[in-house]
Amino acid sequence: MKRLTGDKCYLRALEPEDLDFLYKLENDESVWEVSETVTPYSRYLLKEYLENSHRDIYDVKQLRLAICSPDGRLLGFVDLFDFDPKNGRAGVGIIVLNKNDRNQGIGHEALQLLSDYAFRYLELHQLYANIGAANKASIRLFESLGFELIGVKKEWTRISGKFCDELFYQKINDVY
Repeated sequence: MKRLTGDKCYLRALEPEDLDFLYKLENDESVWEVSETVTPYSRYLLKEYLENSHRDIYDVKQLRLAICSPDGRLLGFVDLFDFDPKNGRAGVGIIVLNKNDRNQGIGHEALQLLSDYAFRYLELHQLYANIGAANKASIRLFESLGFELIGVKKEWTRISGKFCDELFYQKINDVY
């Protein structure tokens, strides 16, 4: 895949060297609620995942790309999931792991690069995101890129013993 580049970051395919970062991310309990994870991942399982990450999005229905700083430092990941080429849609997820790298415009640029790629090269008609109602930073991020709130899933997820609403955002391709 051609490298997708902006001013603050670029997106690239996953590499075997990403194992330590991926292990840290997937086992960070502070992000489990957004990834709907409830158990830790082993290095072995994540190594296998990386070894199979080259598989085509049309085959596995998902694509994860690394978000890197201009100097090559791995910052996080951006994902397409539930890829549905027949209906021209996919879900979107994003994580910038280190809190010091957040609110710097990196997530905005990474999500913009992924959206442009999805609309232009995968010829998708729409992207969607599920965001916890309390996740104000993600709500601001997605809304700043033209995602619109189209529904609320009432008491959809349980977080720390409390049921919380999940917001459903959608962006229709109106450019490509």
